[in-house]
Amino acid sequence: MKKSILISVLIVFPLIGYGQEDSLLKELESLSENEQIFELPAFKALQIGNLQSTKVVSKGDLYLVVAHRFGYLKNGITDFFGLDQANTKIQLLYGIKKNLQLGVSRDSYQKTYSGTAKYRLLKQSNKLPLNLSLYGSIDVNSQLKKSVYPGLKQLDRFSYTAQILAAKRFSEKLSLQIAPIFVRHNLQDLNYTKEQTHNQVLLGTGGRYKLSNRFSVNFDYVYNFSRNKNSLYKNPLTIGVDIETGGHVFQLLFTNSRASNDSSFLTETLGDWSKGQISFGFNIVRVF
Repeated sequence: MKKSILISVLIVFPLIGYGQEDSLLKELESLSENEQIFELPAFKALQIGNLQSTKVVSKGDLYLVVAHRFGYLKNGITDFFGLDQANTKIQLLYGIKKNLQLGVSRDSYQKTYSGTAKYRLLKQSNKLPLNLSLYGSIDVNSQLKKSVYPGLKQLDRFSYTAQILAAKRFSEKLSLQIAPIFVRHNLQDLNYTKEQTHNQVLLGTGGRYKLSNRFSVNFDYVYNFSRNKNSLYKNPLTIGVDIETGGHVFQLLFTNSRASNDSSFLTETLGDWSKGQISFGFNIVRVF
């Protein structure tokens, strides 16, 4: 009798253990399938070139961004291929909380002071197909003078920008972005715009193609649906490269815009690529 009980136990116990092990494996597989795995960022830098990317400063990080835009290359050696003329923007960005960054800057173009905010809504993963961020900025043109505009009010100096940034990393090398944009100018120069277009709707596109672990080729282009056909302003186009050097990203670029603040580069670009009105520039990003 005792031998029968012992034999039964020896036979049944492994079967119970096997059943539990099989059940545990199925549970682990189920958990693995439900786990959200995030993709690498679509863009390494906070900007593709001039256009903002979906990347957001991490909580507690402080970024220093220095942007230079020189004169037109077509002027040749006369002004050293534009290097004698430079517009400079210095910007500080801080990750105030998870997924939210705030920034302040000063651009020598129109002596513009800016405040910016970017908030990440979605991060691409095995369950979400794209990165999605919201971006807004307020630009203040401190160059305007009452002697030129006698009826100038303080709010006339202000311009506002709102953007929806949607990007997808399609592969290890290729990332693309699309960005519906709204810009509001409280004051416009009709000599350039030809009609009052205080509120403007634009569509930005951009991309990055990774050449190696440290180098990538980038581009961004913005089409303005609201601009008068006789306006002197052009759509901004930027082509450049990203170079990763340890603690910062160095961006070299060629663009037809000499401004770096959002409302100006988006809607007040005067350069024409077809006429050789192209500026060399760079962005230096340092993380603290």
